[in-house]
Amino acid sequence: MEQRFFSGSGINRNKEMLEHLQRYGVIKSKKAAEVMETIDRALFVPDGTPPYVDSPMQIGYNATISAPHMHAMCLELLEDYLKPGMHALDVGSGRAVGVEHIPELGEFSIKNIKKSAAAPLLEGGSLLIHVGDGRQGWPEFAPYDAIHVGAAAPEIPPALIEQLKPGGRLVIPVGNIFQDLKVVDKNMDGTLSVRSETSVRYVPLTSREAQLRGY
Repeated sequence: MEQRFFSGSGINRNKEMLEHLQRYGVIKSKKAAEVMETIDRALFVPDGTPPYVDSPMQIGYNATISAPHMHAMCLELLEDYLKPGMHALDVGSGRAVGVEHIPELGEFSIKNIKKSAAAPLLEGGSLLIHVGDGRQGWPEFAPYDAIHVGAAAPEIPPALIEQLKPGGRLVIPVGNIFQDLKVVDKNMDGTLSVRSETSVRYVPLTSREAQLRGY
């Protein structure tokens, strides 16, 4: 289950939220903290929703934005795979090559990225958002040094393994009722090393139709 490290009471700024995460030892990487401070979480939650509570939040269409501490954890797990010149795939959606199968959420993502410090990346073409089935990845720009998935798959999608570069890393929640955050490293010979980082609770990685039905 996603653990709540703070309630959000009195936290009304992005920087203050990050200071709480650092105080609780959730964020250890200076680079991850800098990235999360640059992009204001408030831009990516619906109006009227308190953005700085450490909890997943509904963003419509039976989708959620993950809790801040999960964003921090995944960033740190992928930090060495997100260097300049590397390629990243984000399923569900938002960094480098983002894939979202609900068109309205894809548009929501683009609209809010344009308001954020990441706007120049979108305008310059180094950040792309596509509408598609995230279980199939996005082969056009493969292979990827880093792949992040923001929904839980019953098993690791073969297409994502195929699109992962040798020496790259995939971070993905796996499971149905009981879920684990899996860290998948593809060795240079193509073999895989898989470990469980922690127990988590994400919405399912499923088809667009099943998501709109409520899974």
